[in-house]
This record gives sequence, structure tokens and C-alpha cells, in this order.
Amino acid sequence: MTLSQPATAVPPYANNFFLARQPILNRQQRLVAYELLFRTAAERNDASFVDHTEATATVIAHASELGMGRVVGDQMAYVNVDTVGLMSDFINFLPTDKVILEILESVKATPEVLERVQELKQAGFKFALDDVVAESDDVRKLQPLCDVIKIDIKDVRPGALSALTQGLRHPRQKLLAEKVETMEEFQQCMALGFEYFQGYYFARPVILSGKKIAPSQLTILHLLDLLNQDADTQAIERSVKHDAVITLSLLRLVNTPAVGARYRINSVGHALVVLGRRQLQRWLQILLYVKTGQQQEFTSPLLQLATTRGKTIELLMEKLRPGQRVCADIGFTVGIMSLMDTLFSIHMNDVLNSVNVLDDVRAALLHHSGEYGSMLSLIEHLETDGDGHHLSRMLHELQLSPSELYAIQLAAFDWVNDYAHGMQ
Repeated sequence: MTLSQPATAVPPYANNFFLARQPILNRQQRLVAYELLFRTAAERNDASFVDHTEATATVIAHASELGMGRVVGDQMAYVNVDTVGLMSDFINFLPTDKVILEILESVKATPEVLERVQELKQAGFKFALDDVVAESDDVRKLQPLCDVIKIDIKDVRPGALSALTQGLRHPRQKLLAEKVETMEEFQQCMALGFEYFQGYYFARPVILSGKKIAPSQLTILHLLDLLNQDADTQAIERSVKHDAVITLSLLRLVNTPAVGARYRINSVGHALVVLGRRQLQRWLQILLYVKTGQQQEFTSPLLQLATTRGKTIELLMEKLRPGQRVCADIGFTVGIMSLMDTLFSIHMNDVLNSVNVLDDVRAALLHHSGEYGSMLSLIEHLETDGDGHHLSRMLHELQLSPSELYAIQLAAFDWVNDYAHGMQ
């Protein structure tokens, strides 16, 4: 694995597709799955998104070529299916060990549908029941066949969530709370016994008065400052050696297959030469999201989201500013720093006061302005599966087509998956 790789060629069938990938976490707030939401663009690359069986069917039919593992890494993939999807043959293209079929709320529990779900279960598929907001005849018939019950906590009648949860709980099934957007909602759902959680509560900054950046994180920020100032190698080496955890992590990194050293490296000075300043900067930015003294946990949803944002903006810059590597590196910095207010529980302005950054980076992170800010807005819009017309305008402003964005998404997923495997 290399720490930088070119954008992956987009498959021909994906010319009009976008992909939203929404994280699903467990009670320990570790990443366990993604729900994949495919959107189809109209002709002439006008990104007017609609949920459509054809969109999902086309992507699924080519899943063997695409490789579901590229899109979700080591996690599971939740894929929406309606009645037409359930009854069709294209489902057989999906790997049963990587996919949970999510039965949409529009599906009626007819005898034919129930028989088909039974047949697919015998073939090894698992099922989730989507958007449950109340017990109904269809829910009662489908529930025994499902492994996960997804409750839309936003659309449940006020005050009815506890009773609904109790009524749906079953020892052979897991409850998943959808649209969890705040820590208060997460804690409420935890108390009700939900096993899984979907929503961006984990990425929302919770500002704590008087919160300080941890000493180990300050050391990393100081190192990033030295790199930004193009300090001499001796100064960087001295700073690394002052922190035993960073020293150990650095030596572990350079002795992994990801770096590709031919023989063991035992000194900080040699490690810095082998890694190079560009990759050292990138590694330090990622290391900020790892708890002190622990191995890098790539099931951290915040780490996954930050690295994916960083790589996506880097690849966008490579596409729009070919040959300008500095611009691409700045793009990576914008993406990975965009969640540091959440990471540190302090205001973004206070984060930026702790490390010297370029004006373009500051403008993007504080105001979403400039080219980097536009790219960050685009990515955030994709993450939350937002309004298609707005996304269409953003793509037009960046002079990007849906196929170009989709190829960049896949390449970013590849890089993050490879990085995770290389660091294990």
C-alpha cells in the first residue's frame, strides 16, 4: 500500500451516479456499517437526485466489478430494496457476507414478498426493516424475518418512542435508531436499549467551556507548525523525541508494509528521512484523531470521516489543479481539520489559533469560503444526502461532472481502506 495513489478509473455504468455513505455505529461508538444511498443524475449531468430502483439495480448488478469492499471497507453495507428490488434477480450479485438488505417502508408484506424474503434468508442474506415509526400489520409480518429493526426517531409520535422500543424489542433482533443528530438523542436511545445508531451526532461539535487541547495533541500541533514553517530536520527530530508516544508511533509506522522500508528502521532521524515531510505531515494530522497510547483505531467514525474528507478534497484539487501538489496537500489539510472542533470540543477559531494555517485554510474552515470551502461544502452535502438541486449547483460551480465526482469518491474510499489495513 502506498500513502498516495491516483484516482481510480470510474466504471462506465457509473456515469450518472452519486453515492451517499452514512455511518452506522454501535454502543461503543465504533463504526460497524454504512448505509449506501445511490442517487441518479438526469441527462447532461444535471444532478437532480431521486430514489429510484433503477439506480440501485444498476449499481448492484455491477457489484462484482465494483467490489462492495471498496465502498465500505471492513464494514457491512446496508442497501435499500423496494418490492421490485426484492423480487428481481439482480440481488444475487450482492455478497451475502457484506450486505444487509434494507426493506423500505413502502414494501407491503404480501405472501409473495414474505416468501421471497424467506428464500433470500435461506441463501444467506440478512435483512433490516427500514423507517419503522409505529407497529403496523406490515411491520408485524416482516419483523420476524429481519435481523435489524430501524426506528426513525424523528418521525415517531412524541412520547411514543419508549413504548415502541419495548414493543419491538426481541432477543434475536437488534434495534437501530435512525436520524440521531445530537448527543442528547444518542444518550436517550442508549438508555432505551438501542444497539445501533445512524446520524451525525458524533461529528457535531460539543463545545466545553474551559476545555484545553491535550498535551500530546499540542505536541503534534507544534510539529505541524514546524513543518509549515519549513523548520530544519534537527528541530523536527528534537520535537519528536520529546514525546515518547509519538516516537514509538513513528517507528511503528515506518516499519509497516505501508511505507515499504526494506529493512528495520530504529532511529527517529532515519524514520523522518524515509517518511519524508509530506507524508510526515499527513500522518501527524491523522494521529491527532487517535487516543494517546492506543493503536490507531480505524473503526473510529470521526477518524474515518476526517480522512475521507481529506483525501476527497485532495483528489478534487488534483483533478481541478493538475500538477499543483501543494494545492492538493492544502486540500487534505482542510478536509482533515474540518472536524477538529469536534475532536477537541473547542471552537474552530480556537483550534486555528493553536496552529499556523494559510489564510485559504482558515477561510474554508471558518466560513466555507474560497475554492477549498466550496469543496468542503460539497462533501458535507454528500455525507448528509442533502438537496439534489443544491448539489447540482455546487458541481456546476466547480466544473465537475457526476462521473468525475463518483470516481474521486471511490478512489478516496480505496485510499482510506488501504491506509487502515496498512496501519493494522
